[in-house]
Amino acid sequence: MPTVKKTKIVATLGPATSKKEVLRSMIDAGVDVFRINFSHADYNDVKERVDMIRELNDEMDTNTSILADLQGPKLRVGVMAGDVVVSPGDEITFVTGEPFEGSAERVYMNYKEFPRDVKAGERILLDDGKLMFEVVKTNGNDEVLAKVIQGGPLKSKKGVNLPNTNISLPALTTKDIKDAEFAISLEVDWIALSFVRFSQDLIDLQNIINKHSEHKIPIIAKIEKPEAVENIDKIVAYCDGLMVARGDLGVEVPAHEVPLIQKQLVLRAKKARIPVIIATQMMETMITSLTPTRAEVNDVANSVMDGADAVMLSGETSVGNYPVQVIEKMSSILESVEGSDLIHVPHDPPHIRTKRFITKSICYHAATMATDIKAKAISTLTNSGYTAFQISAWRPSAHILVFTSNRRILTQLNLLWGVKAFYYDKFVSTDDTVDDVNRIAFNKGFLQVGDMIISLAAMPIKAKGMVNTLRVSEIESGDI
Repeated sequence: MPTVKKTKIVATLGPATSKKEVLRSMIDAGVDVFRINFSHADYNDVKERVDMIRELNDEMDTNTSILADLQGPKLRVGVMAGDVVVSPGDEITFVTGEPFEGSAERVYMNYKEFPRDVKAGERILLDDGKLMFEVVKTNGNDEVLAKVIQGGPLKSKKGVNLPNTNISLPALTTKDIKDAEFAISLEVDWIALSFVRFSQDLIDLQNIINKHSEHKIPIIAKIEKPEAVENIDKIVAYCDGLMVARGDLGVEVPAHEVPLIQKQLVLRAKKARIPVIIATQMMETMITSLTPTRAEVNDVANSVMDGADAVMLSGETSVGNYPVQVIEKMSSILESVEGSDLIHVPHDPPHIRTKRFITKSICYHAATMATDIKAKAISTLTNSGYTAFQISAWRPSAHILVFTSNRRILTQLNLLWGVKAFYYDKFVSTDDTVDDVNRIAFNKGFLQVGDMIISLAAMPIKAKGMVNTLRVSEIESGDI
């Protein structure tokens, strides 16, 4: 019987996942998508790893997806001279311009516009919020004087968050543009953009993709700024997926607000019928321990209960000691909760009559009907992958089997909840094709004699148009 897990696992590549055999074991254990973190990426390493994943897909008959994650405008302090500790009440000057070794009095900041963007009274957070400063004054050119509110060790190259400041930096830095062009040249399946604030950030990335690729590469907007939460409707209109990036989000907004923001973002993604990934600190203790905490198990389970399409691992697989075991553990949590009746992902039928209204309506009814008649599978023939996004969002209890002659989308679709994609290029007549697809589903172990299957297709089949046909059939021994 094929794997029953429907929620997808995204695993970050890194030093712990440099060997092909480790990657093979991770795919076996349940990885669906590998993430390249361009904050720490060497192009030669990335190319080598992408080649390995594609070889494994051929060898293992899998469709493991590749997600390129752009760093975005990451603000950092410079290198410190020795051990530096700051205490509440101390004053420290953040200086832009030429890098220098920092002290408890003066520290380098890599963000040139900082003295122009920041205002007195605004907060500066360092090292994931462990250190907190308040701006006293700025000279508007190259120096900002700040007072220490929450002290501690001031370490080299730590990230800076400015939750109250309107930052003038674009979401796509020079580094990101170069990284995006490299990722596009590798024909990655998805590109994620960090620190998205406005829809224009996504339009800029879309333009780069259009310029360098003949194929559509879908974009994931990483939500980690308060402005992004406020602008979520406009952002959703220009992206193909969301990531709830709880690391920076939990620093930029009070940590206690993140759980409800997570739920809000999942619901917004489901309404738009685009996938949503929950990320950061899901199984953090498994970087060094073979056992997750009860709270981490609960967190992963609750993300599934919220309706996440995928859950993501960062340090656990990139630098952790147990990259395979953490996938096995996560898979078992997902399998144990995702079939529960307690999960209620909103099921409002489509009502806005766009040109795809018929297709949307058919997908919605296929998903609800599959649950009503206890169909084992829904199969769909698609050239663009559109129906896969739609059916997946309705969360049917049936397997979602997607057949396509478009090899480019085979791996892309692997991020979507419950979707299994297969290459298929024999489009004859509707009846013959549907029978053929049913046979493949039976041979792959998704169906048994007596099972019901709902088949979606576009008639005429050869035209590869929009889905306009729904057929229900029962698998009989003579059909197989």
